[in-house]
Amino acid sequence: MINITFPDGSVRQYEQGTTAYQIAESISPRLASDVLSASVDGEIYDLDRPIEKDATLKLHKWEDKEAKATFWHSSSHLMAEALQILYPKVKFGIGPAIENGFYYDIDLGDRQLVEADLAAIEQKMLELARTKEKFVRTDVSKADALARFSHKDEWYKCELIEALEDGKITFYTNGTFTDLCRGPHLRDTSVIKAVKLTSIAGAYWRGDEHNKMLTRVYGITFPKKSMLDEYLQMLEEAKKRDHRKLGKEMDLFTFSQKVGMGLPLWLPKGAELRMRLEDFLRKVQKQYGYLPVVTPHIGNKELYVTSGHWAKYGKDSVRPITTPQEGEEYLLKPKNCPHHCEIYQAKPRSYKDLPLRLAEFGTVYRYEQSGELHGLTRVRSFTQDDAHLFCRPDQIKEEFCKVIDIVLYIFRTLKFDKYTAQVSLRHKTDHSKYIGSEENWEKAERAIVEAAAEKGLPTVVEYDEAAFYGPKLDFMVKDALGRSWQLGTIQVDYNLPERFELEYIGADDKKHRPVMIHRAPFGSLERFVAVLLEHTGGKLPLWLSTDQAMILPISEKYNDFAKKVCELLNNYELRTSVDDRNETIGKKIRENEIKRIPYLLIVGEKEAASNTVSVRKQGGEDMGAMAVGDFVDYIKQEIENELK
Repeated sequence: MINITFPDGSVRQYEQGTTAYQIAESISPRLASDVLSASVDGEIYDLDRPIEKDATLKLHKWEDKEAKATFWHSSSHLMAEALQILYPKVKFGIGPAIENGFYYDIDLGDRQLVEADLAAIEQKMLELARTKEKFVRTDVSKADALARFSHKDEWYKCELIEALEDGKITFYTNGTFTDLCRGPHLRDTSVIKAVKLTSIAGAYWRGDEHNKMLTRVYGITFPKKSMLDEYLQMLEEAKKRDHRKLGKEMDLFTFSQKVGMGLPLWLPKGAELRMRLEDFLRKVQKQYGYLPVVTPHIGNKELYVTSGHWAKYGKDSVRPITTPQEGEEYLLKPKNCPHHCEIYQAKPRSYKDLPLRLAEFGTVYRYEQSGELHGLTRVRSFTQDDAHLFCRPDQIKEEFCKVIDIVLYIFRTLKFDKYTAQVSLRHKTDHSKYIGSEENWEKAERAIVEAAAEKGLPTVVEYDEAAFYGPKLDFMVKDALGRSWQLGTIQVDYNLPERFELEYIGADDKKHRPVMIHRAPFGSLERFVAVLLEHTGGKLPLWLSTDQAMILPISEKYNDFAKKVCELLNNYELRTSVDDRNETIGKKIRENEIKRIPYLLIVGEKEAASNTVSVRKQGGEDMGAMAVGDFVDYIKQEIENELK
């Protein structure tokens, strides 16, 4: 018999070799029908895989991200089987689950897959799903695995197998399709009820632009047709809210091939938006005792060798810049923290000086492959609202809690009401890719867990998601469409102070090592603006809007009055402009609505005579006529309420 421990701490005994599905059945037939995968000692298992020893068990239903990943990974294999039937000469790359759905990279030789082909593939997938094909796991030797795929000329699979360790290779078979795969998968295909292949793209094999360009087919599946309908409706709304579309309509930012891919150019209104966000955070930071610093956009390579960033990211993200001085190399700054360590190091520090909170809106540069770039959410140059707190060990939790307070104030002010704090820790057993001592890691992880608990945050724990130098607390925010984004991170770091030999003199007159907290509530201004635009659909809070009001004279006869009102409002620090184009009032209203301007003030003969404005709120609400002074008071009160 083996002992199975459930999430609530209860323990039940089962025969050795019992499966997670059988355990679910023993609890409730309804539960068994809803379960899609299971975690056994933290590892995701197929439901039919035997459990051979005492273990902790968590059963995953559709609501759980682990279940969705299993569902969508299985769907990628189902799509591959359909493709193999429809295109017998197809060669397969990889087919993982992603955040929303799955994809498979395929090589069709000389044939080009087009959008019109997708309907037939969807139909074949549904046809195969209805046959209730089982997903069968098989352990295979490396030699047999290579022999099988070599025989089929599946060179992409052979290349993957070559890098695997013999004895840890598994195949999965569903119907006529067999794939190299670690799993896990569904029990069978019958639960896949709705299919939509969403797009086709190009993708270099293994992400290397020197390799062949494969065809990447994206798709998503659901256990109910109604879920697919809801998802497609959300996609349509997401298109309207796409920050790239809104950025163009609102004159916020642009890109230029001549400047370079992934390098955003902020237009005047976008630059002002950024500055308002920076000023907002600077004001908050000042209340919490942060000190501003500015560091260069480059740094000597040795700086990043010391920090460990060169060994970790050098080959992939940054390239050295050589100078005429022999042996001298610099990097475009990939991180701000090494620079801040050197600022700390600039003079002796006492325990009385700590905590020292250094803040910078620092622009950093990292190489991203062209296929990964996406608007402002994935760029090669971005500005972090970075700060590094140097503190004594006894100050860690208090400082961490204060940073949480700042993050929550930002979320509250900008109406990000749905969020989860992800406690990102090391892998449970494999610590090879992390630097620093076990003792320091344990202390850092404990500090994060305790601080999150003290603040009553809704948390999830994710292993193998920590930074290479320390654990972190990542804030996962859901936008108005229910999509999840990572905004804001806080990290505890014992390692950089060690690497840079940072010290302070303690109350005992001895040298001690400070602890470092990294934090960026926005994450980066680029990504934050993108998420905020999509969350609000471009209808930004009034205090943040680029134009808070636009005055629309009915005809050119009233331009002078419009300009007089505009000057008065600007004197009250309300951002106001006049649309005095020779266009109909209807066209002016429509085009300024597209720019998401909160208030449109229409002026004509009646308004000029009574020194009023006719107020129209974003979205078409007619608020009637207001005296200019009353409108100022109204706006000021709305802004005050937003920033409470």
